[in-house]
Amino acid sequence: MPKARSTKTPRSTKSAVHVLTLGCPKNEVDSDRMAARLDASFDVVADLDHADIVIVNTCSFIQAATEESIGVVLELTGAWKTARPGRAVVVAGCMPARYGDELAESLPEVDAFVPVADEAAIARIVAGLTGTAVATPSSDAAVRTQPGPSAYIQVSDGCHRRCTFCTIPGIRGDYRSRPLEEIRAEAALLVAGGAKELVLVGQDISAWGRDLPGDETLADLVRAVARVNGLAWLRLMYVQPDGITPDLLEVMAEEPAVCRYLDMPLQHASRPVLRRMGRSGDAAEFLRLVAVVRDLLPGVALRTTLIAGFPGENADDVRRLEGFIVDARLDYVGVFEYSREDGTPAAAMDHQVPKRTRLARAQRLRDAADAVGFERAAAYVGRTLEVLCEGLDEDGAPFGRHRGQAPEIDGIVYLDRECEPGRLLTVEIEDAMGYDLVGKVV
Repeated sequence: MPKARSTKTPRSTKSAVHVLTLGCPKNEVDSDRMAARLDASFDVVADLDHADIVIVNTCSFIQAATEESIGVVLELTGAWKTARPGRAVVVAGCMPARYGDELAESLPEVDAFVPVADEAAIARIVAGLTGTAVATPSSDAAVRTQPGPSAYIQVSDGCHRRCTFCTIPGIRGDYRSRPLEEIRAEAALLVAGGAKELVLVGQDISAWGRDLPGDETLADLVRAVARVNGLAWLRLMYVQPDGITPDLLEVMAEEPAVCRYLDMPLQHASRPVLRRMGRSGDAAEFLRLVAVVRDLLPGVALRTTLIAGFPGENADDVRRLEGFIVDARLDYVGVFEYSREDGTPAAAMDHQVPKRTRLARAQRLRDAADAVGFERAAAYVGRTLEVLCEGLDEDGAPFGRHRGQAPEIDGIVYLDRECEPGRLLTVEIEDAMGYDLVGKVV
């Protein structure tokens, strides 16, 4: 679902801007940065109806995400833009970065396009649409405009890998690490602003530091951020399997704030398929890695993503992948059907798998993953867990998450009473419903 940035009410002295985010947590961070740069010159408002300008931060990683982004843009340039004279629609992020001039020709009703590389100039671009002067922001650091107990920190951008199915290098460029001190300062700012949990994100955070002077690694970064005063939880997302080192696991075991949780994108378990993907590893290697992680981090929650129907994938490959899912017994598995993306090497490969077959294979793998995941979630019944209160869901039910549940993508813990968002609770788990748990505050 698109996410609004900000809780401010509009003021009449400045043009009002609403930032709408589509896609992954990395886009949420980009939206926060754009909102921070806009805040000195404009009112960044939560209510779309109060806005004069809407900035749509788009996702274009796969075709389905592009289609969703286009649908949202068309809806805004239609009824919303024409409802009041002077309104403008700005399309930012991955979609203009990927499609460039082609997008401008297809969507002439859009007032401006801002690719990822130009987002630092967002205030100047919006000022050009409104005819106002641009004030200098007090800080170029990301400032939270959406309150809540969890916040994302982007530790790097771009990617040095060249997986044959992936569009990210073409959209966001080569890998670029942010300096450790800059990340630590942002972490302190976010915690001072009320964040209890920080989530480190990037296309491949395990490669952090490889392009910086010195020999610091992700393990050093995790230790530094984990020791920020007042931080309760620190979570790592998008850690490639070859980047899960003994040093990193040691830090995760030693630092109390670090959640015993790893999101490691494996993509497949069949060696032939992985090699066509431009990736290393296989089922046996991944099972050994899972065993090592669980040995050094008892109770760790593990998540991965898998692709079904990659070009050349056959029935044996699917059986091998399904067997890996059963043997690895991961807590969360996201299964996606392969998306044939223009401009990627995989799009030109022979033996493309028909869409109907891709869908059927993806569902088969999801069913296998759910059988394991539901069983692992049910094993929490009877245990007492630390839970971070999130507030109320759409139906008014109080809920939170334990350390083995990442924001928005894993299950949640339903609570028997309301609690203040950001409060850490001791909860006795009484029941499980799929990936969700039900608990009593004790």
